Amino acid sequence: MDKYSQLDRYDNAILEALSRDGRLPVTELSRLVGLSKTPCQLRLKRLQTEGYITGFRAVLNHAKLSRDHVAFVEVKLTDTTERALETFNDAVRKVTEIEQCHMIAGSYDYLLKVRTSDISRYRQVLGEKISTLPHVGNTSTHVSMQAVKDGAI
Repeated sequence: MDKYSQLDRYDNAILEALSRDGRLPVTELSRLVGLSKTPCQLRLKRLQTEGYITGFRAVLNHAKLSRDHVAFVEVKLTDTTERALETFNDAVRKVTEIEQCHMIAGSYDYLLKVRTSDISRYRQVLGEKISTLPHVGNTSTHVSMQAVKDGAI
């Protein structure tokens, strides 16, 4: 049985509330989920210990940071041996403009989410960083026009 299915409605309510606002004080969280403070704190600690909650982070305003241009890049590798995949993965982790990297099934091997200030900067990142990653054969770019949903579950 999947361990996630063992979570009850309180656990799921805690996870949902924190996915929307990770800075909720325990008193507010307990009120939202319908538990008193101590049981809520114990559940929160257990959810962290068991790995359901792996951390908390700030949600950044990318427009204010001049990083609101988003492109999704499909990447086809020339070599898909385990060693080549590891080499590519390691190199991707070093490119700050790559916000997400997913190995995918289909005609391409990877899907990257790239965040830059504008299309000119994206073009530079594509030419100087992404295209020069190890084993990159070709790429295809899809530019996001609007984020309809981004983040919480």
